[in-house]
Amino acid sequence: MVFSSLFFVFFFLVICYAVYFLAKRMKTRNIILLVSSLIFYAWGGPALVLLLCLMTFICWIGAILIDQNVERRQRLALCIVTSAICLAILIVFKYTGWLMSTAFTLFNIQAVVPSIALPIGISFYTFQLISYVIDVYRGEVGAQKKYWLLLLYASLFHQCIAGPIVRYADVNNDIENRTLSLEDMSRGVSRFAAGLAKKAILANGCGAIVDEIFNSSNGLMMTADGIASLPSAAVLLGSLCYMLQLYLDFSAYSDMAIGMGLMVGFHYKENFNYPYIADSVTDFWRRWHISLSTFFRDYVYIPLGGNRVSVPRHIFNMFVVWALTGIWHGANWNYILWGLYWFVFLVLEKYVLKPKKQPVWYMRAARITITLVIVFFSTMLFKFNDLSALGQAVANIFVSNGQGFSDIQTSLTFKNNIFFLAIAIVACTPIIPALKKLFSKKQLTLRIWTVAEMAMPVVLLVLSAFTLAGDSYNPFLYFQF
Repeated sequence: MVFSSLFFVFFFLVICYAVYFLAKRMKTRNIILLVSSLIFYAWGGPALVLLLCLMTFICWIGAILIDQNVERRQRLALCIVTSAICLAILIVFKYTGWLMSTAFTLFNIQAVVPSIALPIGISFYTFQLISYVIDVYRGEVGAQKKYWLLLLYASLFHQCIAGPIVRYADVNNDIENRTLSLEDMSRGVSRFAAGLAKKAILANGCGAIVDEIFNSSNGLMMTADGIASLPSAAVLLGSLCYMLQLYLDFSAYSDMAIGMGLMVGFHYKENFNYPYIADSVTDFWRRWHISLSTFFRDYVYIPLGGNRVSVPRHIFNMFVVWALTGIWHGANWNYILWGLYWFVFLVLEKYVLKPKKQPVWYMRAARITITLVIVFFSTMLFKFNDLSALGQAVANIFVSNGQGFSDIQTSLTFKNNIFFLAIAIVACTPIIPALKKLFSKKQLTLRIWTVAEMAMPVVLLVLSAFTLAGDSYNPFLYFQF
């Protein structure tokens, strides 16, 4: 079950929240949310719920033992063991096939690689549970004595599948003592509707263009030979649309999760802050997938010493963080290369380029453009799992392959979607919030904007429903991580 489905929006969510609001006591409401979350997660495979429950139980016991121990070494040992068990489970399910395939290739072993189903969202809820255990060890939160409430935290259907990575400390109070206001409900509905439209209309529209360019019925287009048959403009257009799709798709999921949380009193932190207007790679990673960036910062980078060390050690710390970030995204070499790609540019920016913090406007525009180019090629690392296809795609952009710069099909695809792409690009920028701020300065335009804001969720829901009724949506891209 995905958020961008008619069944979820108009059946599951409606019934879940209707029953939720009929209940009066907070305990009853939490039970309703827990049962709903387990049903939601079991939709992708009932057996997978057992794994989620098991990992939550391990962290529940581990955190209680940590909380009860005074001796620091014992607390540290319990924290390491509990976290290691969770990581071991993640590695078994996510990386066994890749590790064995790599080993068989290196040592020329002729054997069948076992196929292990990847539980949806395991990377996200594993990191959430590990952050909870570490925070208990650090004394930042107390251990949750009730297993079912910790399971509620880990399994909340708002965010357990594809984030954001919500820390227990951020929602600890909301779990048992949250309050609900009409303002939160209104903001939640608007945020959910905007996220649904961003996914169903914009992200899926970009995805359709990507598929039109890179996919074909004979399956050749995503291979090196298939890419070689495309002109440069086709590779550029397809990769640009994938870059837009990746942001719109993932940020839409976060918007919907944050919106659904607000509807019932949970306050999740923002996960995106218009990353495509970043003026440096450092700024980009302060804006993109913020919950993952802060996780690695607080639980890996800072414990290693952060930047308060020698230059070689600082570079090593950055290497570890970005290698792990790449590995976290998937069991494939292209994700590791993606992590090292960002490591190289961050080191160059930190120690070679050393950009000024407040450049003049034209320098900032140039820096934004350069950052977008860097991001553009990083998303190509995401798109092409086959390294030979990736190399061919990059080569097509820079070197003529005999196909010319463009062809009739690419030109038609671009012209037919030019206005749609303009809207998608605007949706990646803070232009609309800026217009709201501008209009709010005058009473008349403020009233018009207020009326528009009241009507917009209904309009967006209707438009999204019509789009989804054609069965034209794709699963969220980040489900695979």
